[in-house]
Amino acid sequence: MPFCSTVRLVTAVRCLILLPVLFAIACGPTTARRPPDGSLDPDKFLYENGTKALNDKRWFVAREYFRQLVDNYPQSQFRADAKLGIADTYKGEHTAESSVMAVNEYREFLALYPTHKRALEAQFKLGMVHHADMRAPERDQTETREAVNELTTFVQRCATNPECQGTPLAEEGRKRLREARDRLSLSEYRVGFFYFRQKWYPGAIERFAGILKADPEFTYRDGVYYHLAQIFLAANRPAEALPYLDKLVKEFEKSEYLEQAHKQIDQIKTGAVK
Repeated sequence: MPFCSTVRLVTAVRCLILLPVLFAIACGPTTARRPPDGSLDPDKFLYENGTKALNDKRWFVAREYFRQLVDNYPQSQFRADAKLGIADTYKGEHTAESSVMAVNEYREFLALYPTHKRALEAQFKLGMVHHADMRAPERDQTETREAVNELTTFVQRCATNPECQGTPLAEEGRKRLREARDRLSLSEYRVGFFYFRQKWYPGAIERFAGILKADPEFTYRDGVYYHLAQIFLAANRPAEALPYLDKLVKEFEKSEYLEQAHKQIDQIKTGAVK
């Protein structure tokens, strides 16, 4: 028998031997993840095993349990939690594709169960999917804007819900919203600072003033105050620079600009700068 024919024959035999094994591997877990025959609480079985797999970060396995429950037990008391669990598995995977699926699942949960006891949790997690996908300040800020929108919704709803107020989730929501807003403002600040260094002051003023209007609590607004003051000082308009320097020293106990700001305030008030 020619050599090539022999190789093909051996390969075919090996494939035939391995086929049942591969089939068992592929199909075995699915069968094992079904409720036992005659189980009195099959939905509970699916939910508990899905939750365990979720806690173990076995995303696909957990999703399979939850999906069976959602699809086959529409009247189950665990159905809403399983629906949220499906979204959590996609969020946990954290890939570009799974993030899209997670957003869709969380939004679907909120549409189906707007008054559910875990609706605020779902809203928070929806915002956090976008938060996890935020890009650097120099790059596209689409995900950051989505994070701001969804986390703002969470914070507002939490503020009107006594069961949410004062909880760790409420604090976490405010913290993450601040991070997202800072990212947006920092993106604008970088552009304004570029204009400042190029001495294109109208563009810099527009960006800096826009930040203070849109995000007055911007964590790094000391830099905004300082550079706006420098623009007005460069234009020999110290009276317009002074309010920004005053804000800087009053609102910040620590800042890389404090020492220079104090000096300039003294110079302006003593007439050394006109």
